[in-house]
Amino acid sequence: MIVTVAALAACSSGTPSDDSSSAAADLTIGSVDLAAAGCPATIVIQTDWNPEAEHGHLYEMFGDDYTVDADKKSVSGPLMSAGEYTGVNLEVRAGGPAIGFSTVSSQMYQDDSITLGYVTTDEAIQLSGTTPTTAVFAPLDKSPIMVMWDPDTYKSVSDVTDLSDQLKASGGVWRYFADSAYMAYLIGSGQVDESVTDSSYDGTPANFVAADGKDVQQGFASAEPYQYENEVTDWGKKVDYSLVADAGYSVYASAVSVRNDDLAGLSDCLKAFVPVMQQAEVDYFAEPATANSLILDLVDQYDTGWVYSQGLADYSVKTMIDQELVSNGGNDTLGDFDADRLSELFDTALPIFTDGGAEITSGLTVDDIYTNDFIDDSIGLK
Repeated sequence: MIVTVAALAACSSGTPSDDSSSAAADLTIGSVDLAAAGCPATIVIQTDWNPEAEHGHLYEMFGDDYTVDADKKSVSGPLMSAGEYTGVNLEVRAGGPAIGFSTVSSQMYQDDSITLGYVTTDEAIQLSGTTPTTAVFAPLDKSPIMVMWDPDTYKSVSDVTDLSDQLKASGGVWRYFADSAYMAYLIGSGQVDESVTDSSYDGTPANFVAADGKDVQQGFASAEPYQYENEVTDWGKKVDYSLVADAGYSVYASAVSVRNDDLAGLSDCLKAFVPVMQQAEVDYFAEPATANSLILDLVDQYDTGWVYSQGLADYSVKTMIDQELVSNGGNDTLGDFDADRLSELFDTALPIFTDGGAEITSGLTVDDIYTNDFIDDSIGLK
């Protein structure tokens, strides 16, 4: 049934822009009516970084009419599903430098206009005592976090333990972001010797390039291999890499999550909206060009210093599929959480954070950090 919308719902967890509201007023609601499902007039989603292909499912939900706020690093417009209006607006906010590199969960608790945010599942454990969240959709089935190295220096690497041994012999270091839980796991499990680690990584290529192949470095499989070969001119050659997930620390990265206190009140909305996100991701990977064009435009307009090219966007899409960073996992469903895998992660991560002094919710269980209740089992990559 298609109905005409004269005005958006009065209740809202965000304030739509005048331009977005005007655009929506002329649209008709299609087969998915998120307003009738109790969704806020504007669904606000806080991401964890600048616009990039890993977020393509979000930008797939915009049509031709959208408003960019370059100062606030956000884009808003009518929320579309398969080309049809859903009765509400969508606002997507950039993370990383746009929020002072704070965690998304802390941003969600500082700003209650945010409906949903990207929270990696180990972060949900770590911050459960201060900013508790529940994951409702997993756009990435496997985390893209990896370690990369120069194949001319380290010619034969079988796994991260072998890489650690070779680093110890060469005097090189493994540079990573400070306070990364995965490194505590790798060290604690005996796979990496702490003496070869260096937590000074700041996201720039200078130290890796200066080491001339001697050091190795954290990165994302869906980005740095392309960048270092094609866009970091002082390096300009291939790197090899290994996913941290393959070493036994398999988080759901950038899981779309809700504040715990909002879960019950948004349940009807989420039942309708999570399948829209699932389908948007399927549609994005079937034809990413339009959403990627928006991503590239937003990067230019936001002007945070983040550089993102068409070549990198194309590489990222291909790599996410080829490396099964995006996949249906062990079934035919996109975006759901594997209970056994999360239980294993929970048992691994909990003592890491407890030993590190994190404020963990008393009696926290793995079931407290995620739910598959809103997933449509029939939606998956074909």
